[in-house]
Amino acid sequence: VAQARAVTMAEVVRDEYATGIAIAPVPLFVQSGDDRYTNVDKMVLKEADVLPHGLINEVETKLGRDGGLLLDYVAWVRDRIIALRARAGYSPQLHFDVYGTIGEAFDGDLERIADYLARLGATARPFAVCVEHVIDAGSRDAQVRTFAALRGALRARGCDVRIAVDEWCNTLEDIEVFVGADAADVIHVKTPDLGGVNNTIEALLMVARHGLAAYCGGSCNETDRSAQVSAHIAMACGATQVLAKPGMGVDEGMMIVGNEMARVAALIAARDRTPA
Repeated sequence: VAQARAVTMAEVVRDEYATGIAIAPVPLFVQSGDDRYTNVDKMVLKEADVLPHGLINEVETKLGRDGGLLLDYVAWVRDRIIALRARAGYSPQLHFDVYGTIGEAFDGDLERIADYLARLGATARPFAVCVEHVIDAGSRDAQVRTFAALRGALRARGCDVRIAVDEWCNTLEDIEVFVGADAADVIHVKTPDLGGVNNTIEALLMVARHGLAAYCGGSCNETDRSAQVSAHIAMACGATQVLAKPGMGVDEGMMIVGNEMARVAALIAARDRTPA
């Protein structure tokens, strides 16, 4: 449709869904893979908007049995941003994916988990923090109940750490359930799992309508074309952030998605300046 109309895909989505959103680049979220130190340097020097993911997918060697390894890493990331940033106004969001390991380390005890997340948020200051898949509760319904309760525990502590849902929230129906229960601060709209760009668009718009953060994500194991299409959709839907993909090497994802967003914005701006 975009080719036939000689416009961008983002404009097609904006018009088809009447989003009323001004199409502009959205914050770019970059993930480190296991090279979580060198890649953070790349992210900071390139001024990534959201970083570093961290791939914290094992308790003993990455999180720490008491969560100490992750706290040390958060402190290192904080200090590295401060040491390397060339521009005083650069203040990225921190986003860590822990693959349920915090729940595993603390035996699913929500009070202990909330206390730990409060420590993590304090460690990260002055940067805001989001933690993805804090606990794996074993089913969608259990995940909804657990995340809703955890959000309540964090609010009771005055903790501003946000939690993101990923696993057990894969389809448009799943996302509707999580959003309806107010069971997360950030909803990871995992583009390959939604079954079509139409569902991805509807999910992002629904999340935003309910005042939650709409993360247009996916997988590092995608193609350059799926990453470009995701960039258009994220811009048209005013996503809170979009994943730099494919790969976990930082550079490739930032270039593919970042360049596509810049290209779309430039094309639309140039067309707007063209005399009728």
